[in-house]
Amino acid sequence: MRDLFLLDPTVTFLNHGSFGATPRVVFETYQRWQLELERQPVEFLGRRHDCLLDDARARLAEYLHVPDVDNLVYVMNATWGVNVVARSIMLQPGDEILSTNHEYGACVNAWHHTCDRTGATWIQADIPLPLPSDEEIVEIVWSRVTPRTKVLYLSHITSSTASTFPVAALCKRAREAGILSVIDGAHAPGQIPLDLAAIDPDIYTGNPHKWLCSPKGSGFLYARPEHHPWMHALVISWGYGDPASAGWGMGAPDAPLLVARHQYQGTRDIAAFLSVPAAIDFQREHDWESVRARCHALAVEAQQRVSDLTGIPAPVPPDHYAQMALCEMPASVDLPTLKRRLYDEHRVEVPVIAWNGRKFIRVSVQGYNTPVDIDTLLSALKAVISTQNVRIDAG
Repeated sequence: MRDLFLLDPTVTFLNHGSFGATPRVVFETYQRWQLELERQPVEFLGRRHDCLLDDARARLAEYLHVPDVDNLVYVMNATWGVNVVARSIMLQPGDEILSTNHEYGACVNAWHHTCDRTGATWIQADIPLPLPSDEEIVEIVWSRVTPRTKVLYLSHITSSTASTFPVAALCKRAREAGILSVIDGAHAPGQIPLDLAAIDPDIYTGNPHKWLCSPKGSGFLYARPEHHPWMHALVISWGYGDPASAGWGMGAPDAPLLVARHQYQGTRDIAAFLSVPAAIDFQREHDWESVRARCHALAVEAQQRVSDLTGIPAPVPPDHYAQMALCEMPASVDLPTLKRRLYDEHRVEVPVIAWNGRKFIRVSVQGYNTPVDIDTLLSALKAVISTQNVRIDAG
């Protein structure tokens, strides 16, 4: 599938998880929307804006199994969605936000800002590696719940450790305990089948522009209707006050609250949002269930081969990840040097990660990757490690 994407053919690209990659045909759709905007900006933003975005939301809602499209709105990215919640929620001194030690740093910063602003406390449940079972993860997280716990925030698929967490079970417990569940699904859409009706979170935010392969800057925010009134937009614009006062059609008087506040943000390029249906169509046309299965098998192979090279057991078992595999590096490896040499000398693009005093690489496998890419990674790792005086053993 490499010819269907726009990636540099001289780079072994094993880092789809960071920013994604868009297929050529989807990118062309994106550019067509941008051209339509520029040919008649007032027509596009003033008269067609609402209907275009409503149609694009409807396609995404169907894909995510969201029964009511009014509970879903496009935002720039998952971090944006987390910020909407963290900056809107009303907490009191002593209230607790419960999370884990596997969360994405930018979103942790957003919650720390909320704690500084409100006097709430960030509570972290430490989930070890090697990763325990789903049942054990649920119990580890729930053991940190107290009468002061107001928010449960955690990733569906973690960025730092590429681990899939049992979010449905934790959302169910949170609902029963009257705790707000907020799920960061940045890596989930497209990488795993996603059914928000089955997970039933209070709030879920995700990134189609990663594994669903839509253009950059296309995220979404889902929220149950009882939470819409307190969830304020990061930009106060035409969705507040009298929407009809916009004068350009942005802000229909009958727009639902979540959509009115978060969709009507003044002049901006909405082409990435409008291209999400093209990304959904692309994956359906290419039997993406089979593609995901092939990618998972290749990720498992990559993890096993790296483990064989280093002598370090896999930190996350194959049944707890999909297309991203975490591979531990020897403790004596210098991560900045490893990253620089892998790219500069071998043209291998793969993220290196320091987590809890341990060192990893995170291998992403997407439809355009082949076994040759894994061979290249292993050859590059061997070459770099052999010249770093790295001690390789089971520890």
